[in-house]
Amino acid sequence: MLRIGVIGTGMIGQDHIRRMTQVLAGVTVTAVTDVNAGVAAQVGASIGATVHPTGEAVIADPDVDAVVVTSWGPTHEQYVLASIAAGKPVFCEKPLATTAEACLRIVGAEAAHGSRLVQVGYMRRYDTAYRELKKVLDAGEIGAPLMMHCAHRNASVPSHYEKEMAITDTAVHEIDMVRWMFGTEIKAARVLVPRKSRNGGDLRDPLFLILEMDNEVLVDVEISVNIRYGYDIRGEIVGEHGTASLGTLSPVHVKTSLRAADPVPADWRERFLAAYDVEFQEWIDAITRTGAPAGPSAWDGYAAAVSSDAALAALHSGERAPVTLTEKPKLYDGVPA
Repeated sequence: MLRIGVIGTGMIGQDHIRRMTQVLAGVTVTAVTDVNAGVAAQVGASIGATVHPTGEAVIADPDVDAVVVTSWGPTHEQYVLASIAAGKPVFCEKPLATTAEACLRIVGAEAAHGSRLVQVGYMRRYDTAYRELKKVLDAGEIGAPLMMHCAHRNASVPSHYEKEMAITDTAVHEIDMVRWMFGTEIKAARVLVPRKSRNGGDLRDPLFLILEMDNEVLVDVEISVNIRYGYDIRGEIVGEHGTASLGTLSPVHVKTSLRAADPVPADWRERFLAAYDVEFQEWIDAITRTGAPAGPSAWDGYAAAVSSDAALAALHSGERAPVTLTEKPKLYDGVPA
């Protein structure tokens, strides 16, 4: 039984705790902490876990085999680095860290350790629809890929959502996904700003992101974060002699009152619930079997941060912005995980 310590018992931390204690196999949560000590105490009491005052104390707990970091983004670096120093596998929700420089420090620490310990929470890779799309692509059913059209639409975003988060918090999922989908890095980004939606308030909404891949594939991503009708994630790959796209929004098609409808998910939790389950079960199984994660790596977290920075630069300048990565350590040799 893999014993987990969770750092951060907010909304997503509690959801992952529920997942590990009620849904998944081969895992138990033995320790928790949060900056809100009262919430941590309630969560710990509900599952019989030890409540620690700090994340470092959770990592040092001898009853913790592996760590899950779901705390505030700016704290991710310190807890991931502490986990590496302790030699304990760590699952870190995105972002790996809030700057590319911080991500690179984590990459360096893991490379110095000599084996993989870090996995970053990019759950698109575990979604059935995306996996089936990649299977079609890799089998050559549509020939060599030429373009990919994506849409990332939110019904609304919370009040703390800031202008740059359309890239760093929303489109970053597509940024990671296309690296995995095509097995290559992003070499440049451009951002076009269309007519502003009246639903967007002070945000620049929507945006149109264009990514150039190293294999010459072009990817466009429509980012609409206040589109009101629901949470709608789309993706279509155009190949030399065919196309392949994600399936429909809903497993059911409803006909009533002279109308036909496909229900739209309300938010990301509804759309990707199963993907989170698969993501965590595969992480647990990999750690139990080999002691190391097999999913998105610290290098993937770093590459996503650099690509996001390039997209932000393109947004501010209106110009094409190149993506420049440091030399990849041998630990991460091969295509993106």
